[in-house]
Amino acid sequence: MIRSDRKRDTPARPPARDRAIVVGAGMAGLSSALLLASRGLAVTVVEAAEAPGGKIRHITVEDRPVDSGPTVVTMRWVFEELFRDAGTSLDAHLTLRPAEILARHAWSQDERLDLYADPERSAAAIGAFAGPAEADRYRAFCEHAARVYRTMEAPFIRGPRPTPVGLSLAGGLTGARDLAAAQPFATLWDGLGRRFHDPRLRQLYARYATYCGASPFQAPATLMLIAHVEQSGVWTIDGGMGRLPEEIMQVARAQGVDFRFGTAVDRILTAGGGASGVRLADGETLAANAVVFCGDVSALGTGLLGDAVRRAAPATPADRRSLSALTLSMVAVPQGFPLVRHNVFFGDDYRGEFDDLFHRRRLPRRPTVYLCAQDRDAGESAGDGGSERLFAIINAPATGDTHSFQDEETERCQESAMDLMARCGLSLDPATTRTAVTTPADFAQRFPGTGGAIYGPAGHGWKAAFERSGAASRIPGLYLAGGSVHPGPGIAMAALSGRQAAERILADLTSRSRSRRVAMPGGMSMRSATTEPAD
Repeated sequence: MIRSDRKRDTPARPPARDRAIVVGAGMAGLSSALLLASRGLAVTVVEAAEAPGGKIRHITVEDRPVDSGPTVVTMRWVFEELFRDAGTSLDAHLTLRPAEILARHAWSQDERLDLYADPERSAAAIGAFAGPAEADRYRAFCEHAARVYRTMEAPFIRGPRPTPVGLSLAGGLTGARDLAAAQPFATLWDGLGRRFHDPRLRQLYARYATYCGASPFQAPATLMLIAHVEQSGVWTIDGGMGRLPEEIMQVARAQGVDFRFGTAVDRILTAGGGASGVRLADGETLAANAVVFCGDVSALGTGLLGDAVRRAAPATPADRRSLSALTLSMVAVPQGFPLVRHNVFFGDDYRGEFDDLFHRRRLPRRPTVYLCAQDRDAGESAGDGGSERLFAIINAPATGDTHSFQDEETERCQESAMDLMARCGLSLDPATTRTAVTTPADFAQRFPGTGGAIYGPAGHGWKAAFERSGAASRIPGLYLAGGSVHPGPGIAMAALSGRQAAERILADLTSRSRSRRVAMPGGMSMRSATTEPAD
């Protein structure tokens, strides 16, 4: 587990009359709403879906709920801090279990490699798989990943949106040297080529780019830090991933947050040059001093929330979108392969897969497949022979707004995925397997403005991390949170973005409150919220 002893500067409690509206009840929206309410704001969360969670969701197959989004928790400290700041604890609400085996990886029926939470167990497994020299290289790689994480945690992961100069100066001369050692100008693929000689290990760790929806051939080598994040703890949640947003929602409700589900926002309203509230799809208007938008920023930049807030954040061009996914939520009887909780099956043309995704903009002909066997405990490698809940993710292009993904096309990709798993020893009987398929077109419909992109803009090139929007938008009173803004995608990072938005709101409201207290009669005052758009 990663911890930080850094003390947090918190602004004074703003007046209780201040009101915030949070658009979206994903991890960012829940985090922001909880923190704002715990500091005395009146908070309303508006969510188009019928339940909290955003990308955390389940799909019912054969009357069984299959987790069909994020499958693990990393950076547990983010959620421990969130619950603690609300006056409670993570352990009081949820039972998290650490994974002993991080994942089982397969290239063929005879090539399998387990990675463990214990780095020395992983080193021993790598030594048996690829030789003692590669085990030594792995140990050096772990040291490098930890150093990169330490360099990036305070100024980038925890901090507000940085600039390249600010990040390089954050740690002084030592920090600048550490940042240079993180190889921000090299691609992940090239950086791994200098770390490992076995091409299979290079391919395995190159998969980290897809955690951010990027290609390892274009993403920066700094993503090696993910190895340290995983070694610091990968956790599953008793009862399924959906328990996490549900429990945060319940704590937020106890703090007075009002949740309105099945309620879509039609427009973000402005007055006097700043955000003043929202108009719902049914015509109702809600006024606020601050609006936190937790959807993809492209929805703002493309005008889906009104022309008045179009300039709040730039739209992501179609050719810079992150990956989407073709997902298979299944109930099946797996045979042959000794599944653990998390399994990855690698094809033999990794570069071709990403050429298909980012250049040809099509489903990959020879995909990599991630398979979560969620009825298995974190260290279990054998089921009971009955049907199990399985969730497969296949990388896909974010073209869901321009391409329909017809059955024939998706079926061909599924067949390729099944053929790959069969070559690795896993068989799923199609006669008894029940499957619910989600395509990029489905994700595009669920998340407006994205085209199906799951991770916001793709993190390609060293500048990408600095080009994401920060918590404060270009519209006063309108704040941004979620996986499409700083510090990036993933449930922990989204929660951090919600925290950063809340902290920025509290600081801004406190500053305005002080201005009101010192202003002479007839002087500065905070504008009142209106419910009429100014566009």
